[in-house]
Amino acid sequence: MSNLTACPLDCYDACEILYENGKITPQKNGHTNGFLCPHLNHYENFHQIQNPRYKGVEISMEDALLKLVEILETTPKDKSLFYKSSGNFGLMQDVTTHFFASYGATLTDGSLCDGAGEAGIIEGRGSNKNMPLSEIAKSEVVIVWGRNPHTTSSHLLPLLKDKTIIVIDPVKTKIAKVADLHIQLKPHTDLQLAMFLSRFLFIENSIDEEYLKEFASEYEDFYELTQTLRIKKTLDKIDVSLGQIGDLLAYVKDKRVAIVCGLGVQKYRNGADVMRAIDAFALHLGLFAKEGCGVAYLGNSREGVESPFYTKAKKVSKVDTKFSEFKSVFIQGANPLSQMPDSTRVAMEISSVKNIVYFGLYENESSAMAHLVIPAKNFLAKNDVRVSYSHPKMMPMPKLKECEFGISEYDLSAYLCNEFEIELKTQEEYMEHFLSFSSREIEDIPYAKGFDTDDGEFEYLEELDANKVKSDVLYLITIKSPKSLNSQFHRQNHVYLNKSHGFSNGEMINISSDNGNLKLEVQLNEDLRDDCVLIYSGTKGVNALTCSFHSYEGKNAIYQENRILLSRC
Repeated sequence: MSNLTACPLDCYDACEILYENGKITPQKNGHTNGFLCPHLNHYENFHQIQNPRYKGVEISMEDALLKLVEILETTPKDKSLFYKSSGNFGLMQDVTTHFFASYGATLTDGSLCDGAGEAGIIEGRGSNKNMPLSEIAKSEVVIVWGRNPHTTSSHLLPLLKDKTIIVIDPVKTKIAKVADLHIQLKPHTDLQLAMFLSRFLFIENSIDEEYLKEFASEYEDFYELTQTLRIKKTLDKIDVSLGQIGDLLAYVKDKRVAIVCGLGVQKYRNGADVMRAIDAFALHLGLFAKEGCGVAYLGNSREGVESPFYTKAKKVSKVDTKFSEFKSVFIQGANPLSQMPDSTRVAMEISSVKNIVYFGLYENESSAMAHLVIPAKNFLAKNDVRVSYSHPKMMPMPKLKECEFGISEYDLSAYLCNEFEIELKTQEEYMEHFLSFSSREIEDIPYAKGFDTDDGEFEYLEELDANKVKSDVLYLITIKSPKSLNSQFHRQNHVYLNKSHGFSNGEMINISSDNGNLKLEVQLNEDLRDDCVLIYSGTKGVNALTCSFHSYEGKNAIYQENRILLSRC
């Protein structure tokens, strides 16, 4: 039996790994490149939930499953909610969705992650095909726009060697410190910058006009839209100079360019427009038709893969779920009490639910409030298969060790399907189904022959809904921590500030917004702009500050559209 498997974590890299002599080690070949992130290096050191419990009392797995059946039987189907996220990214995780959808429970849709950006990409291109790592490796210039690869996609770093690096980010990240150019723009102004980059390409006659005539014939109308922004006034407000724009355009002229975008650029109400405008800039350079060029975001990881599971059901928003409307809530691979926005509202809502069931690996805010806790098996102790945001490879995840505690998603679903007489195929049949797509054809250069819109042309923004840039507010930034993955692993407990605010290292301060407040200890950080307040995603209490509004498109959470006040305790 092969000891090769893949990381289950919800991140860009999707590393191939080996499990030998009870240890997780990196695959030396391929994009994993012989090293792992801190989460996987210490994966088995993080304590997992081992025993089921009901109302605080440990029970057997058999009793836990009987209790789950009892909860479902005594709950009207329209009062049962299944809340699932991507704590584990394996394709077999949706087998539980198959049960709950077939049973008649309500599911969730929307995104706490990338939905606004994906919506903008699909509106422009007609689909969300990602630029593969193999093409980034061929580029000459890489624009890292709102992504921090040292933290979120470290296996991208070897591909950046000997390339010209441009970073666009309000934070002076580790990659920004070694970049050839860092544009440290004001938060929430990426849209204006992208529009200006396109505008000055037109002014300098640097657009790929032949390509645009074939694949984006309305490019002149878009140029007129960019002209609605006043140059000096807007540049002053977004804190970018004409010289910086000129430097960036000089670096990319006649080069193979990859634009690597993070999620921070679209955590706003107009997040779809931001990604669509960045795509337009790439379009004007002709990047969608050239080797070693393109835009990398979160691609559709399941491109070309048909799901064998039944998923049709009534759905409610994952962003502002009204938990109080349900009698029973089943939570899988998620920690909504921490990671959903407006967590004070979430806690009030969910506290009124009669039956909260938590199914997962680790203790957290949601497991602490759950009435019934069912431990899951980790990825080494069950069969699965996964795909990736950043490359087309489908990776089997065979069971590599025995584990006395926990239950797999398939085994839990098989038990429930049997109890409620719902059809379910064997695990082997589902695995075979997924692996049959291993040889699916995916373009090396996406969109080289045109876009997936009705007419094969890129669909431009027609109206500019740019936010009003304010100079007298503090912006909350909730980037990923190098030590945690959202609320998993080593969570942070600080607020990071520029010293210009007058606070001291170690000082406890009050951070407030229109939604709520929390107290955190200060860590001074000169890598931040003075209008930024950085609190890492997963920090306990941070989402008391965030609102539960959706993005205008994509039904996405808007964690960074929150204005902050600071005060001494």
